[in-house]
Amino acid sequence: MPKVIIDPDRCKGCGLCVYSCPKKVLELNQKNLNKKGYMPSKPVHPEKCIGCAICAMICPDCAITVIREKGRENDGKKVSDERK
Repeated sequence: MPKVIIDPDRCKGCGLCVYSCPKKVLELNQKNLNKKGYMPSKPVHPEKCIGCAICAMICPDCAITVIREKGRENDGKKVSDERK
């Protein structure tokens, strides 16, 4: 299963990833601020992630990494295959 990892200290809470995700996996964290005072995005429905990496490609802060299952082709920004 693909996994979305967000570096909350790099995220400025622009919401581009939230709006671009076709499966609505992400939302802005309304409860916690990062070190810069922004509301970073967070995965709220990680089980819905299809590993498309649109969120990582659109992120202007390079704060998102998508880890795909072994055997899936790498074609996005900051996307890595999980090797076990």
